[in-house]
Amino acid sequence: MKIVVDAMGGDKAPMEIVKGSLLAVKKFNTDVILVGSGEDILRCIQSMGMTNLPKGIEIAHTSEIITMEDDPRSVVKGKKDSSMSVALGLLKDSVGDALVSAGSTGALLSGATLIVKRIKGIRRAALAPLLPSDNGGCIVIDSGANTDCTPEYLIQFAYMGASYAKHLLGKSDPKVALLNIGEEESKGLQLQRDVYAYLNSAKNEGKINFIGNIEARDTLTGKADVIVCDGFSGNIMLKSLEGVGIFIIKELKTAFKKSILTRLAYVLVKKNIGQLRRKLDYTEVGGSILLGVSKPVIKAHGSSDAHAICNAIGQAIRLASSGMIEEISAHIEDMTFSKEK
Repeated sequence: MKIVVDAMGGDKAPMEIVKGSLLAVKKFNTDVILVGSGEDILRCIQSMGMTNLPKGIEIAHTSEIITMEDDPRSVVKGKKDSSMSVALGLLKDSVGDALVSAGSTGALLSGATLIVKRIKGIRRAALAPLLPSDNGGCIVIDSGANTDCTPEYLIQFAYMGASYAKHLLGKSDPKVALLNIGEEESKGLQLQRDVYAYLNSAKNEGKINFIGNIEARDTLTGKADVIVCDGFSGNIMLKSLEGVGIFIIKELKTAFKKSILTRLAYVLVKKNIGQLRRKLDYTEVGGSILLGVSKPVIKAHGSSDAHAICNAIGQAIRLASSGMIEEISAHIEDMTFSKEK
């Protein structure tokens, strides 16, 4: 297995990207192609006390970087020798089996769609992060790639999310829900009502385990394995949950510092607090997969450290060998929206 990594993408690139890649080579016994400035990558490796290129690491030199200020289309038009553009090209040409990047989300979406290409029949690719929940995790699709959606987009998201849940969470029959402002069938805009009707019909035909509408407050309860939504709603929900997680940890720290007694109490629950922190920590998962493209593309968080990059590479390895993309391709016919259904 060989994973292509955009070494120049992210707030902590290239050092943390290189560190994470080296960790992944050892942990997963895989090969990694680091794409970016050869000088910068070698400098990072040398700063870790190594004089030669480590086993399992290759470098694909590039001269440009896609920044957060760049137009997302620059990955295919303006900066063709950028680390992201070249990395996507290597994936397209099957030099690597999957790709990981912590760079610009917009540029990665644009590049993956135009360079790697979507699965035949898929209308839009979607970001699908894994959130913590009471039953091992919940996939949210879409979390920001598509702000304006049609019923067919959401229906395809539902099937792609279910396939992802099978391969990532090991769920034989994933529970799929539609994000809405209430659980009743009549709730929501026409978009949600059309999607509900279609998925409910598909459920009756035994094609998908659709459990109906779900409210945002139930996201982490384990009620659903997959939550389907447009990218606008999904991104707001995701950012809100991230903010709540940060707030809870911060408030717990403050509360335990108030007195000697609370400090003593902290000693007793320190292990449990650590478990909670890890459960809320995005670095434990690695990244969000871009579902709908013809090969595995993982979007790591922009502030990813070495630990997060290592986990993202592990995630890419699992997906590349899972057969998920082939499964999605085989169910395209079920994803075609028709109001007569």
